[in-house]
Amino acid sequence: MENKDFRSGYIAIVGAPNAGKSTLLNQLLKQKISITAPKPQTTRNRVTGILSRADCQIIFIDTPGICKASDEFNRAMVETSLSTLSESDVVLLVVEQEADRFVNEFILDNLRRIATPVILLINKIDTLGNKGLLLPLMESWRKRFDFRAIIPISAIKGDGTGEVLAEVTELLPAGPRYYPEDYVTDQPERFFVAELIREKIFHLVRQEIPYAVAVLVEKFSEIPEKNLIEIEAAINVERESQKGIIIGKGGRMLKEIGKQARLEIETLLGCHIYLGLFVRVQKNWRKDPRALQEFGYPSNR
Repeated sequence: MENKDFRSGYIAIVGAPNAGKSTLLNQLLKQKISITAPKPQTTRNRVTGILSRADCQIIFIDTPGICKASDEFNRAMVETSLSTLSESDVVLLVVEQEADRFVNEFILDNLRRIATPVILLINKIDTLGNKGLLLPLMESWRKRFDFRAIIPISAIKGDGTGEVLAEVTELLPAGPRYYPEDYVTDQPERFFVAELIREKIFHLVRQEIPYAVAVLVEKFSEIPEKNLIEIEAAINVERESQKGIIIGKGGRMLKEIGKQARLEIETLLGCHIYLGLFVRVQKNWRKDPRALQEFGYPSNR
């Protein structure tokens, strides 16, 4: 029987690209749910992370970075993030000290249109050389918006995350336990496999090529008697030249991507993995609504 005092709610994590939203989600859950990379716009989908406690259930939604979008694909991702604002019980706005004032003002303009309480998280305080600048920085943000709270954090180190959870818990409405206690996310295993492969490409391949990559898991077969899962995934790129770079000389780059991804997938799934990767060209897939739908990405059409 559910406790009548039980509380639950949806918490949107929003901010500019590379503000540290995914790192924060992983830190709050003490488990890797969202992929991370030093490049901006790594997150493309809404990623749900679930924190269950005896008296509450907090459902975090990590969103793509909000920016000035230049094409349909990025515009759709921004729309995905903005649509989350009105659907949430609390919004966590993650910012760096002031990396992009234009983008942050655009986000604030959208937050002013909703009644949802907003908590500002000033991230990466571990990189702030002069700690004396922190209080004036907090005060400048306080003048720009009526935040429920302003909390300095370091998502990568976990500093301030306890205070974040305390503030969020205080704002949760009464509600049911939406997910079983052992759920950490509602995303399927295929989603995480594709994301981990894409993460390795972000870390291993330079230039702009990772942004032209979409990973589609085409086979996911469990073989219980061998404690093995056979996975085959297609790495889709937009041009032949990109295909050559992903494969690498003598296939070395593709092999390294597969090696690093397989090790992390085995840790995630708790069994041995056979991972087969191949690369194919899907010309201009980021402008193709049918391809976007096939790869599981939002489209404005």
